[in-house]
Amino acid sequence: MSAFVLLTTEGGVARLTLNRPDKVNAFTVPQHEAMRAALDKVEADSTCRCLVLAGAGKGFCAGQDLNERIRPDGAPPADLGASLDALYNPMIRRLKALSFPVIASVHGVAAGAGASLALAADIVIATRAAKFAFGFSKLGLVPDSGGSWILPRLVGNARASGLALLGETVTGAEAAEWGLIWKAVEEDKLGEAVDAVIRQLLAQPPRGLAAIKRALQASWTNTLDAQLDHERDAQRQAGLTRDYQEGVAAFLAKRAPRFEGR
Repeated sequence: MSAFVLLTTEGGVARLTLNRPDKVNAFTVPQHEAMRAALDKVEADSTCRCLVLAGAGKGFCAGQDLNERIRPDGAPPADLGASLDALYNPMIRRLKALSFPVIASVHGVAAGAGASLALAADIVIATRAAKFAFGFSKLGLVPDSGGSWILPRLVGNARASGLALLGETVTGAEAAEWGLIWKAVEEDKLGEAVDAVIRQLLAQPPRGLAAIKRALQASWTNTLDAQLDHERDAQRQAGLTRDYQEGVAAFLAKRAPRFEGR
């Protein structure tokens, strides 16, 4: 694995750490290539039950490294749409399509596309002092990497408009209060909080978690009628699994379940 991204796997948990700490893990093309290779490995690992995204050093991710956008005199401007098509959008789509939960562990700054990357996770846990910065407007740009789609769905149009149009920054504590993220904790409790969530997820039936992810994602575009049909079909399949039978048996016997993922 490239030095720009660190990937470890143990006990069904993959931990992917962006590793350009001197640049607050800002993205360059090589960083994207390393991220793509890491996700290839994660997707190919049949034992993986959970993915944790984190950043090395003092922050999570500062978004795009603007030094890479500098053009020689007389050269045409960079095609930012092509960059999104080739690099950022495939990364976000792959993370959302994973069949197991993704946790973002956020400390320091998550800015621009780095904030969008964090919010693409299923569960976001941040330090209270972390900073989610949406400064696209200050550069004459629009929120990307899914940012314009997910912000109003998480915090409503009023707050999303304020964040996007004013280029506002919110702390981890404010983000948790607004419902932008799952939880905010003290700096020295971040690892402990992430590990606690991992233990909870590993104790659940993996096929059930995958079905929940699909149902929640479908709900964002479905009508109520379509979502009711989705729930019916998903529940039918879930009810046929051995894990469902085991969950019911364990509940009735007042014992811990032993899920097999079948």
